[in-house]
Amino acid sequence: MSTELLSHLDYVSGYRDKRVLAAQFVLSYPAHFEALLHLCFATEDEKSYKSCWVLEQVAYSQLEWLQPHLDFFCSHLNQLNNESAIRPVAKVLQLLVENHFKKKTIKLSPNQIEQITECCFDWLISDTKVAAKCYCIRTLFVLGKSNDWIYPELQIIIEKDYPAQSAAYKAVSREILKKIK
Repeated sequence: MSTELLSHLDYVSGYRDKRVLAAQFVLSYPAHFEALLHLCFATEDEKSYKSCWVLEQVAYSQLEWLQPHLDFFCSHLNQLNNESAIRPVAKVLQLLVENHFKKKTIKLSPNQIEQITECCFDWLISDTKVAAKCYCIRTLFVLGKSNDWIYPELQIIIEKDYPAQSAAYKAVSREILKKIK
């Protein structure tokens, strides 16, 4: 693991500008991308969630860099248990799925789609924070366009959880339920 990458991750904080700065380092030195990705899933490492924050920022610019690593990425999703790691990875999943079905520069295998679907449902029904749940709802909506069993399941979960959830969850839920019906 590069000491340069680890050094940049030391300075990453919840502030967006710090995450963007670390992402710019990775974007400038793509050889560090794979190490960043693997660190995201080294959940025992305190830099794991910071790596996820940086991965999200990198994905906005170079989502295609994930393509050769999708088997690893998708097969390790269920290892994430830190809320600070789950939210950015849920956003990356949304970006991947939207790209796969709309722009088509990302190619997801049926197995990867299944792993993403399972992970999104798991995070949606667990005690995950609202931002990750909202990303999962949007991801499952896109996946449901080609998997007819997803919408009925998604609708049941949304309607069951709706009364107890936040305003943001309710807004996304209303939007998606309207599109489903």
